[in-house]
Amino acid sequence: MITRDLQAFFAFAAICAPDAPACAKAVFMVSPEGFCLAEQSATDNRYMQMSAMVDAASAHAEHRALQAVIRRCLPVICFPGDSETPDAVFPNNVFALTPEHLILGHMRHPVRQREAARDDIRRFFTETLGRTLADLGSQPGICELTGSMVIDRSRGIGFCGLSERCDETGARAMHAAFGLRATLMFDLAEGEYHTNVVLSILAGRAAVIAPCGFRDSRVPEAIAGFYGGTAIQLSPAQKADFAGNCIALSGQDVFLSARAAASLDPGQLAMLDASGFILHAVPMPTLELAGGSLRCCVGEIY
Repeated sequence: MITRDLQAFFAFAAICAPDAPACAKAVFMVSPEGFCLAEQSATDNRYMQMSAMVDAASAHAEHRALQAVIRRCLPVICFPGDSETPDAVFPNNVFALTPEHLILGHMRHPVRQREAARDDIRRFFTETLGRTLADLGSQPGICELTGSMVIDRSRGIGFCGLSERCDETGARAMHAAFGLRATLMFDLAEGEYHTNVVLSILAGRAAVIAPCGFRDSRVPEAIAGFYGGTAIQLSPAQKADFAGNCIALSGQDVFLSARAAASLDPGQLAMLDASGFILHAVPMPTLELAGGSLRCCVGEIY
């Protein structure tokens, strides 16, 4: 099922048993060689700080620290960056894994389309890990993978926000490529570019939601209702601090930037604790200048 119908989607989702791994078994990342603020990306990413000066050494230090923190939880593979692809530090928008496939996204901007052409990353996942290639760049719809599609892997359901970075054709292509049981399509609020800035599903049992990031307020209300007492709702200021751009990499370990963690209030922290989660906060002030945060830096290997 792929639909905009809230009632139909959640009725179907309610019978989707959590019968698959909720979290990745390893992650991949791309180091920030050539890291800078890409002008093309800034045209539809209001979180970018184009007036800021970027210090390459700081970006590398933050990225190494992030790798080290995640390695305490599960294995990390890090590919070298490339000065021709300044946004490559956010690989989850371009590459995604299922147990069977390597999925390549159809990126909106040419500066990001170059990332999908990297032969070394393709060959690692297809030849070394034996995944079959699903290249969505060859179909007409724009779809920036787990930037646009937030997935509850345990249930096989997806939440796909439509924007300049993902259209309905692209959403349908991702639904098929990820092999999802059901996908809910909805419009993001004006000015939002990726769903994973306004929504995260944590280990299939909790949701972090910024209602202001959705065009129709009924959508975040329905998502919060589905996850019940484990749905944490963010203010606009917390969304701007990337609190929605978090990720669970085990049943108890949630990773987010130090800026995002500092924005959470005591009640929200208590909800996460009551849900059995431990927060790992990593300083990323330089990397966040490029308009993404911790979740965007992490590609998941299933």
